[in-house]
Amino acid sequence: MRFFSMLLLPVLAMSSLAAHAGEQDVKRLGQLLGQSNTISARFSQLTLDGSGTQLQETAGVMSVKRPGLFYWHTDAPQEQTMISDGKKVTLWDPDLEQVTIKKLDERLNQTPALLLSGDVSKIDQSFDVTSKPSGEVLEFMLKPKTKDTLFDSLRLSFRNGKINDMQLIDSVGQRTNILFSGVKVNEDIPASTFKFVVPKGADVIQE
Repeated sequence: MRFFSMLLLPVLAMSSLAAHAGEQDVKRLGQLLGQSNTISARFSQLTLDGSGTQLQETAGVMSVKRPGLFYWHTDAPQEQTMISDGKKVTLWDPDLEQVTIKKLDERLNQTPALLLSGDVSKIDQSFDVTSKPSGEVLEFMLKPKTKDTLFDSLRLSFRNGKINDMQLIDSVGQRTNILFSGVKVNEDIPASTFKFVVPKGADVIQE
């Protein structure tokens, strides 16, 4: 019994250290996200399949505001706009002249934009979090605690305290890399940014 205890104690100690480290990572990520009540930036987005072949490259602008407000506009030629007013999400596709409106899923692991604009106190409910510092950049790896998610893993990085990039990997190995530039935090964003007026003649789909 004593020999078994000697083997077990280091394991228990390592588990305790890992749990403590995880709690510290969640706290640090919550602090970094929570210090930005609003974020505005340009983004460039690259999507690769599981073999590394490029599927799509886009760019655009985004704005987020707590709690639950976000605006995500992708430039032409693949223009789309996604807006959340905190209760519903509206997706506008001008090529199809189609508006899709659905109730906002407040789970942080369902909409990556919500991680930037949602309730940071819920991070540990949705993810296991680990961090890795590298000079001016601090990286966080988030693994969803449930299977009902849009991605299998999400990496976030911050440079000098501001969001720098995100990488999402789904169940088939498809990777989406999003790099942010010109990041501005805690500046006023007009309320109209998060409201969408349906264009005349557009098809509206309610989900």
